[in-house]
Amino acid sequence: MITLYTTPSSASCRKAKSWLEENNLSFIEKNIFNESLTISELKAILRLTENGTEDIISYRSQAFQNLNISLDEFSLSEVLTLIQQNPSLIRRPILIDDKKLQIGFNDDDIRRFLPREVRRIDLLEMQKQLSDIS
Repeated sequence: MITLYTTPSSASCRKAKSWLEENNLSFIEKNIFNESLTISELKAILRLTENGTEDIISYRSQAFQNLNISLDEFSLSEVLTLIQQNPSLIRRPILIDDKKLQIGFNDDDIRRFLPREVRRIDLLEMQKQLSDIS
């Protein structure tokens, strides 16, 4: 099951939700402003990142700038608590299932959430179209 972490004002979140619906993928949507992420959820997200908290925190956000802090001085536990208390620090949308993670919306990258068979059929169709053009 895919979990989609969103905020209502984000155009990228709306795009991700629409894409999931258009592709008939089941998902649970969680508005991070109404329902804070748990420490367990944050750890599950971090387990799938390449660069840890750097991948999920929006350093350019006004919320982060207003804090005027250096996260290098914080323990992981403190950073997770800070994120819980300030959900606007999180880059969004975040899509996650048991094995895949996507932060932000990208038309190509989100396709990884399609079942393998669907992606294989799409690839075969694209290859056929390319051979028809040649």
